[in-house]
Amino acid sequence: MKLIKIYLIIALVGILLSQNSIDYSRQNAITSAIKKVGPAVVGINVKGIEFQSSFRFMPFRPIEVESKGSGVVISPDGYVITNYHVVENASKIFVTLAGGKKFDAEFVGWDELTDLAVLKLDGSNFPYVSMGNSDELIIGEWVIALGNPFGLFDANQQPTATIGIISGKNLDFGLQDGKVYQNMIQTDAAINSGNSGGPLVNSKGELIGINTFVYSGDYTSKGTSGFGFAIPINRARSIAEELKRKGRINRGKLGFNVYTLNPRAASYLNIPFYEGLFVTEILKNGPASKAKLELEDVIVEVEGEKVKNKDDFNEILAIKNFRSGDKLKIRIWRRGRYLNRTIILG
Repeated sequence: MKLIKIYLIIALVGILLSQNSIDYSRQNAITSAIKKVGPAVVGINVKGIEFQSSFRFMPFRPIEVESKGSGVVISPDGYVITNYHVVENASKIFVTLAGGKKFDAEFVGWDELTDLAVLKLDGSNFPYVSMGNSDELIIGEWVIALGNPFGLFDANQQPTATIGIISGKNLDFGLQDGKVYQNMIQTDAAINSGNSGGPLVNSKGELIGINTFVYSGDYTSKGTSGFGFAIPINRARSIAEELKRKGRINRGKLGFNVYTLNPRAASYLNIPFYEGLFVTEILKNGPASKAKLELEDVIVEVEGEKVKNKDDFNEILAIKNFRSGDKLKIRIWRRGRYLNRTIILG
């Protein structure tokens, strides 16, 4: 009888140990990272004004519209980083923390060019995310996208998580509708409508990127039929810090106006080519004036790259991320010869 009891006790212990082993095996780096970062993820509800007309020939009327997105708290004093396109044209911004607590958010600053914005919540001791280093990403490492897809934050007061790997890095999409998406992180973690502005984190629970868009032949795609892309956190952090200090990004002034050269204008002005930027105005005592540019100069290169039109010019300036005080090298054509000039941005 004693022997049977011993066997029963051993069997029971074995069952308990087996169950504990199964429970333990459910915990891994992914679940740990989600638990660590989840409290810092926020849902963002935006109210804004759009001007629409329901009938032909009728004037446009202001209509209140609502949209949703995601964000992440980056400091204990309540600063939140998100995408600019999430809060663009907002008249009111409401932020919901995990657990359901809601805040009216203050607009600290934004930068359309990098598609980033910073908000501020009133309070202290907020849960916040740890920063990673997006320069050290490994293609193939696990990542987690967290956020507010389809407004589900309102339903359960906690972020939704999807997982994937780093599929690529340092991808450049150039200038898109006034925004420059440069050195982007590519991931196959599902990113849906509403995920924009939320965190992409590594398996250590460190913030490595800001989820921004899905690419499926069109960078504006909102579905999951393609790869997701995130702004690397090293770039986002730099922009966010400047927005916190100044409320804007100072990219400097050039002090001239130009128009895109075309064959007809080139023929009329006796210019032997028809691609470049024709200088039409130089501001007195401005950077261009100090660099000895003249009216009717034709800008043909910027920073060693050919420019055919204004879009080329703006894209080079945006990608190089020029600021006030930086030196801009240009090559011009003036009355039959090429000259090099350096403009110090004002």
